[in-house]
Amino acid sequence: MPDRKTQRYKCVCAYDGTMFSGWQSQPNGLGVQDFIERRLAEILGQKTRIHGSGRTDAGVHANNQVFHFDAEWKHGSRTLFSALRCGYPDDILIKSVLKVPQNFHARFSASGKRYVYKLMLGYAPPELTRYRWSLGNRVPDVGKMLEAAKLLLGRHDFTALSANRGKPDEDTFKTLTRLDVKKRGRNISITVEGDGFLYKMVRFIVGALVSVGLGKLSTCDLLEALESRKRGTLFQAAPAKGLFLDKVFYSKNSKTMPHRD
Repeated sequence: MPDRKTQRYKCVCAYDGTMFSGWQSQPNGLGVQDFIERRLAEILGQKTRIHGSGRTDAGVHANNQVFHFDAEWKHGSRTLFSALRCGYPDDILIKSVLKVPQNFHARFSASGKRYVYKLMLGYAPPELTRYRWSLGNRVPDVGKMLEAAKLLLGRHDFTALSANRGKPDEDTFKTLTRLDVKKRGRNISITVEGDGFLYKMVRFIVGALVSVGLGKLSTCDLLEALESRKRGTLFQAAPAKGLFLDKVFYSKNSKTMPHRD
């Protein structure tokens, strides 16, 4: 446990996940967490562990990833924020630094998350290829995708829409509160909100919805797969590069809400 001299800080960052080995610290030192911890070591003069709201896989991006850490810092959080903004590759941006009570935890205090997945009809231009799943000549029926999305709302066992991470005791029941599919021009976005997500769950949801939209999978097939609670090969996970962790939610009434200087 942190001692009385340490302060807990809640931070929000964004990153382009293309060149990283995911969020979590890796032996090769190429996790987003590794870069932030190295910068903190330079600022604080000692190794400091950060705790994220959750992992993102290699190639997945984040608009608002949340993490916390404990540190002895004699200056204000604004000064710490200024220091943390520097020293990274252009792929990482620290967006905010706030003091929080010691019982705040980036992961365990979270009440839910929102992910956004981005697709493009035809082929994305070069400046967008690392942020879109290009569908080429395939044109999914968005109406059918929306119909299928309704089946996934609410609380279900999402084993069939996830990958095995080797955690036999993991709770596979999750609640989806939002699953929108919107098309604007050549762009299609899928927004998913829920109280928690299994490994690759959002990418499998996107892959399944696209399969329905292309007529390769019926809504009945999707429902049967969901109710089977078994991982199968009816649909594949969408590519990592189209996925963004968009927001992490924390209860407004929680005692763990941050306070400013």
